[in-house]
Order: sequence, then structure tokens, then C-alpha cells
Amino acid sequence: MTLNVLLKNAALFLLLIFLQIFLFDNIKLTSYEVRPLFYVLFILLLPFDISGWALLLSAFFTGLILDMFEDTGGVHAASLLIAAFLRPMVLRILSTRDGYLPDTSPSITLYGFSWFLKYAFILALVHNAAYYIFLKFGFQDFSQTLIKTITASVTVSALIILSQFLFAKR
Repeated sequence: MTLNVLLKNAALFLLLIFLQIFLFDNIKLTSYEVRPLFYVLFILLLPFDISGWALLLSAFFTGLILDMFEDTGGVHAASLLIAAFLRPMVLRILSTRDGYLPDTSPSITLYGFSWFLKYAFILALVHNAAYYIFLKFGFQDFSQTLIKTITASVTVSALIILSQFLFAKR
């Protein structure tokens, strides 16, 4: 990973942490108080060729920082670690015929709307499911957890797609 890529990802990390804490944590969707967990975008946009340990470490520290700000006792870290752990498998399943271009990151401009929507939605769904199950600390009120997971996943996926249209390089 070049210094330029590292600096770009560090800036993305800081921006997403800031947005999550000061904007998205103050948005409550539905009567179930669903919050968009937009910071999952950081893990989604890391380069394809990032090593497994660096991916997991990035996920852990991102989640840990949010846990410290929100006093959630490791829920963000655990749920983001699960999404980061499954990311390589999701990328293999969604792999294009020619594979992924070297030294690139997932983006809607390189791989198309359909591919990016599937990629973002699957990992957002995994992340949100883990988050709300860990938050409840079990499967009690499963229907409420399911509603929160689906609502948050659709919302976060839409925000991620919107961010790609607004900020991705053309």
C-alpha cells in the first residue's frame, strides 16, 4: 500500500468517525430508534489487496473508537470485525470474471452499480445483524431485531451508494 493510499484511507477513517459520532448517531429512524451505522463504509472501501491482519486490525480499532465514544462495550468492534472477517469471502463470491484490478479499491465506477450494491448490502446486512444481536445480547425480541437490521441495512446501503455517486472518481 502506497503512502498516498494510506493517507487517503486515514482521512476517510477520520471523516467517517466524525460523521458517525456527530451526525448519524443523532438520527433515529422509525419508532425502534434505528441509527444508520455508516462507518462500515471504511471497511468496504479498503483496497482489495489489503492483508487479512491489516483489515481485521482496521475494523477492530474503528469499532473500538466508536465504542469508547458511545460507551457500547465492544458492540461496534465485534460487529465490524465480523463484517471484516467475511469481506474476503463476499469478494470471492461476487468476483468478476476477470477478477479485481490490482491496486484498486471497491467502487461503483470500477465495478458497476449492481456489483457494488450487492457488495455493500451484504456486508451492511452482516454488520447490522451482528450489531443489533450483540446490542440485545441475544435473540429476545427477534422480530424487533430483524426490523432494525433490515431498516438499518437498507438505509446504510442507500447512503453508501449515494456517497459513491457523490464522491467516487469518475
